[in-house]
Amino acid sequence: MTKYLQKCKNCNKYGLQNPGSKCRYCGGMLMNPRPPKFSLIDKYGKYRLEYFKEDFDKKFK
Repeated sequence: MTKYLQKCKNCNKYGLQNPGSKCRYCGGMLMNPRPPKFSLIDKYGKYRLEYFKEDFDKKFK
């Protein structure tokens, strides 16, 4: 049951996953409250690093 529990991005209240992924309290977007599992063998680490480098350059340069 915990995989269906999600957290609202706006009001930080918890709710159950629904088709629209909308919070029933404020109408905000529901997101998964847990980070992905850690693995030393990271299949997508290369892509994540490229994304964060681009994001860093946009914010601080």
